[in-house]
Amino acid sequence: MMDLSSVRRAYRFYAPVYNYIFGRIVDEGRRAAVSGLRQQAGDRILEIGVGTGLSLPLYQSHVEVTGVDVSTEMLQIARRRFLNAKYPQVKALLEMDAQELDFPDNYFHGTVAMYVASVVPDPQKMMQEIFRVSQPGAPVLVVNHFASEKGLARSMESKLAHFSKRLGFRPDFSLDHFVELIGFEPAAVKAVNIGGYWKLLEFHTPHKKPAEAESCCANGCSNGNL
Repeated sequence: MMDLSSVRRAYRFYAPVYNYIFGRIVDEGRRAAVSGLRQQAGDRILEIGVGTGLSLPLYQSHVEVTGVDVSTEMLQIARRRFLNAKYPQVKALLEMDAQELDFPDNYFHGTVAMYVASVVPDPQKMMQEIFRVSQPGAPVLVVNHFASEKGLARSMESKLAHFSKRLGFRPDFSLDHFVELIGFEPAAVKAVNIGGYWKLLEFHTPHKKPAEAESCCANGCSNGNL
């Protein structure tokens, strides 16, 4: 079972070498996620799991990007590189738990979650928070590794799952389970990065937010109103 302390510990270890290990190998996914946003002038964009900021140069200069992460050490690297006049699109880089976002409802025009769905202890809560702070209909792009369905890769993921806390992510995280937690299918699924081993999921923020849906269900309505 993942918890925030194990995540922070793992990424404290990764921070000095993260860009070398996870730079080019998953860059296609970052580019695809950012390109899935409208990026109109003045748009407020949220990036969950901003890490060392590898995706920040990909955003247009006329938007306002707020990045959040739970790793102090990863954020320190991102702040040194990107909080300057060369990157006017970078508004803030904040240490924050994606499961409890400190932003008002309907605030962002688009959100990306970069390689973090299998990291957070409660991905359902993370997605509820993302939908809460995103405007109705806003794009939400999630790029992540999801468990293979069969073969040697699936066997290896199952074995590595025992070391999830040390690794800082769940290797056997299922796409079907993730979609089930969210409660509705993505608008599109695209294979990205080397061998299509990762997936880019495109969602759109429901017009009825999770808290409203729960209240509605308590009064006898159907989840189909989402």
